[in-house]
Amino acid sequence: MTRGEREIILFEQGWELMQTAITKLKNILEGLPEPQFSSEDYMMLYTTIFNMCTQRPPHDYSQQIYYKYRETFEEYITSTVLPSLKEKNDEFMLRELVKRWAIYRVLGRWLSHFFSYLDRYFIARWNLPRLNEVGLTCFRDLINKEREGEQVDRALLRNVLDIFVAIGMGQMDWYENDFEAAFLKDTVAYYSQKASSWILEDSCPDYMLKAEKCLRREKDGVSLYLHSSTEAKLLEKIQHEFLSVYVTQLLEKDNSQCHALVRDDKVEDLSRMSELLFYLSKNKERFRLLFRIPRGIEPVSSLFKQYVTAEVTALVKQAEDAASNKKAEKKDMVGLQEQVFVRKVIELHEKYQAYVNDYHTFHKALKEAFEVFNKGVAGSSSAELLATFCDNILKKGSSWKLSDEDIEETLEKVVKLLDYISDKDLFAEFYRKKLARRLLFGKSANDDHERSILTKIKRKCGGQFTSKMERMVTDLTLTRENQTSWEEYLSNNSHANPGIDLTVTVLTTGFWPSYKSFDLNLPPELVKCVEVFQEFYQTKTKHRKLTWIYSLGTCNISGKFEPKTMELIMTTYQASALLLFNSSDRLSYSDIMTELNLTDNDIVRLLHSLSCAKYKILNKEPNTKTISPTDYFEFNSKFTDKMRRIKILLPPVDEKKKVIEDVDKDRLYAIDASIVRVMKSRKVLGHQQLVMECVEQLGHMFKPNLKAIKKRIDDLITRDYLERDKDNPNFFRYLA
Repeated sequence: MTRGEREIILFEQGWELMQTAITKLKNILEGLPEPQFSSEDYMMLYTTIFNMCTQRPPHDYSQQIYYKYRETFEEYITSTVLPSLKEKNDEFMLRELVKRWAIYRVLGRWLSHFFSYLDRYFIARWNLPRLNEVGLTCFRDLINKEREGEQVDRALLRNVLDIFVAIGMGQMDWYENDFEAAFLKDTVAYYSQKASSWILEDSCPDYMLKAEKCLRREKDGVSLYLHSSTEAKLLEKIQHEFLSVYVTQLLEKDNSQCHALVRDDKVEDLSRMSELLFYLSKNKERFRLLFRIPRGIEPVSSLFKQYVTAEVTALVKQAEDAASNKKAEKKDMVGLQEQVFVRKVIELHEKYQAYVNDYHTFHKALKEAFEVFNKGVAGSSSAELLATFCDNILKKGSSWKLSDEDIEETLEKVVKLLDYISDKDLFAEFYRKKLARRLLFGKSANDDHERSILTKIKRKCGGQFTSKMERMVTDLTLTRENQTSWEEYLSNNSHANPGIDLTVTVLTTGFWPSYKSFDLNLPPELVKCVEVFQEFYQTKTKHRKLTWIYSLGTCNISGKFEPKTMELIMTTYQASALLLFNSSDRLSYSDIMTELNLTDNDIVRLLHSLSCAKYKILNKEPNTKTISPTDYFEFNSKFTDKMRRIKILLPPVDEKKKVIEDVDKDRLYAIDASIVRVMKSRKVLGHQQLVMECVEQLGHMFKPNLKAIKKRIDDLITRDYLERDKDNPNFFRYLA
């Protein structure tokens, strides 16, 4: 009979025949009474399968038979193998495992023979798993259903895998070769497909979220049904597919606009980029994913640095704009804006510092990003801004209403910012100047806070950095003790009492900032005070000389005006000038200058404060707002004010220039000392190496100018500390 005339076998009819054969095979393998397969039985079954797979459509049942073949294994595992295992324990369970695995493999071999036509033609044509792989693919598909979130019998998965492990009898060869290798291969294929789809569809944070969920699910799966030895291999494969393959594309997805946004200073638009940074930083497990791949964190670190730099730059620009705004023309308003700026920088630093505590790469990125702050704002260096900010917190009447605990916390945060300041010596000098004013004029709110911040700075910058400042605080403590002794001296020597309450602060030369010391011609009332105190001090020590710094002194004097008597608080210079009018009604500019022995600059400042400023204690002729050498002055007996106690301030002196000049001078000495130290230890050294070692030594305090180092080398050669090598002028020799 030709093929065209062959009788059609319907699927139900043919499958019933195959099922009978499969049941017979199972019974034989289970040891049940069944006659063995004859060659006729085998040929009949093979022919039936062949005919059903070669019939013309719609009667070509190759695909249906293939899936039924698969169901046969699934049904056998669930209906026969697992129940038999659950009934056994201990050694009997192990014996049952061996038995069941042997039967399972024989079943697979026999059925693959019965259905061999599928292997040779249908499976080859459709690129499907071969029949001897179907047992494993049954398991794989259960795994994939689990991955897709479908409910599966996890106990089933675990029990089937236990067969592989148990058969190995302590060895993992069967598990690794017969299951794990194929499982990992399928896992790579599964997640490769997922990753290639998600990288096109999702944003970076969404992609990372999905990757993290997959990793967590697979890690949980290991504990639920896989052997623990698979975990590391499995996670490594998944991480590779999700991260290593796509790390550059992943970051460029969100970074594509970043360069343009930074270039165009569109800081607000850059805030959209923060989603990635916050996502990675707040979710530590997700953040660590990028550390598990070679150089995986570097692109994120670069993006992090770029974003933080933009934020700091925005703060600087905002502060610059506020400082130049017409509404902020007053100096106190500009100063307030600068203080707000520092507080915002501190808050920004704390925000990102909390994210990167565990990662060195990000510490470096954060440090480089905050170097923008090092440039300062509105003409003020970052060193000055930080020193002023500390002063604002530590002095009485601070505009920041903070509790003691908040002050300590804020000071700790300020000190952290010192890491980003290259001119630490400039900060030290500004801070020392402001500390001196707080201590000398009683403006320090709390001694404990003063000592606390010095301790914090000392930990950060070393003991040499704070040694002078610590001695300043100590001097004030000793001054209080000294004042008690002074008062006892006066009570025991009433004849020496000058009749004026006198408080003297004795400072140790070298620890305090340098102050101008003029030979001010004091009024007789004040001369008596100085003489008596010097007599007292000589009773305590004869080896120290007192140098009086009248520019730092303050006086409370009683001004008797016609309307009322008022208490005037002023400097020693101002008080000395006013006391001249006790014996003269009218004095010229030159008279006052001669009497007091002061410079023109000081005379102009103090006379302006007494005759042209808020409180006009003196009347000036002519009545102009500037002081000139031809002016005359009289005591204003009609002066009055609603207050009975007023403070008359001298016009402020810009100390910034003086501080910078002092620091520049100290830097020259520091460079000299560094060159000598290096050369003393090396004896002979090349120019470039000498410069490099000096820069390294001094870098913890300031960035030395290379031209300045060269000049100092030349100067030291002139002073016979060094000499150039006769054969090679680029080398120097140390002269002992």
